[in-house]
Amino acid sequence: MYLDTLKTTGDFLTITRENEFSLEPSQFILANGTEVKVIDTGVIEFSPNCKTTKDIVLSSAVHGNETAPIEICDQLIQQIIKGQLELKQRVLFIYGNPKSINIGQRFVDENLNRLFNGAHENRSENPEQVRAAKLESYVRTFFTSVEEGRYRAHYDLHTAIRGSKNEKFAVYPFLHGNPWKKSQLQFLLSCGVNTVLMMSSSATTFSYFSSRQFGADAFTVELGQVKPFGQNNMASFEATKQTLVALISQDEVEYKEFNASDFELFTVYRTINRTCEDFSFPFPDSAVNFTGFGKGELLATDGETQVFAEVDGEAIIFPNAKVALGQRALLTVIPMEVNENFV
Repeated sequence: MYLDTLKTTGDFLTITRENEFSLEPSQFILANGTEVKVIDTGVIEFSPNCKTTKDIVLSSAVHGNETAPIEICDQLIQQIIKGQLELKQRVLFIYGNPKSINIGQRFVDENLNRLFNGAHENRSENPEQVRAAKLESYVRTFFTSVEEGRYRAHYDLHTAIRGSKNEKFAVYPFLHGNPWKKSQLQFLLSCGVNTVLMMSSSATTFSYFSSRQFGADAFTVELGQVKPFGQNNMASFEATKQTLVALISQDEVEYKEFNASDFELFTVYRTINRTCEDFSFPFPDSAVNFTGFGKGELLATDGETQVFAEVDGEAIIFPNAKVALGQRALLTVIPMEVNENFV
């Protein structure tokens, strides 16, 4: 039984990695009264024995080779179980794809972060599709098992395949006409993230699911570049970790006063999908996210079709020529300013 080990060490990550596909649910109470629920492998919920106002989801390992966020969450979970971090808010930690952690790959059969918000429906062809359905159900239960009107947030923590002009950046899901929140930009800045990409359409990502279905403040947060376990400079993530600690261990968190000049904001200009086996980029693998191109410069070749930059400064995000046919191979973005759509 894993429970004795978990109570002693707090090492939920190792227990998750030893049980890739399932883990018998269990629960116990910490000495400080916090209720701990192991819901499934990689899914653990903490409910402190006090009045709470916020329900926070912190997910990592949606891509298994993105190790820094996994290590951050591992540290937080261990500190909570060992009584070193006392909570003031409910929090659900999720390691998204345990098998992909063990093989050190982005995914096993299919990109898990393209399977949310219904994309997995009526499909059980591989474990990632099954896992997406389960993760949605766990988040749904977490948000809806308490009274209405509480604050909800979901920060899906990642690292990117490529480097970036700005090491850390966040993706703000499409809000369907609702305003963007300056308070969330302040939270991100406290995490060390000052570059934010505003999405302009629906998506099948984990953060979009929580934003759309439950009105949560939700982001995909890219904390740097992919590195193997043990090779992350954890000092570079200290601001992120301490901001998350404050979020879950304080009643309210005070952030730096909002100043638009602190941020670099971008909006999506277009999405380029891979439709042919013969798909390539003209730029090297070393080209970083937010690299800008002049109008008329080649961005991609898809079979017989060449895709050129349509405006000066059109910049690339998440280029990946090896995605499955029909999936997004590249986003392009253009700068934007804080405007009346921010509250």
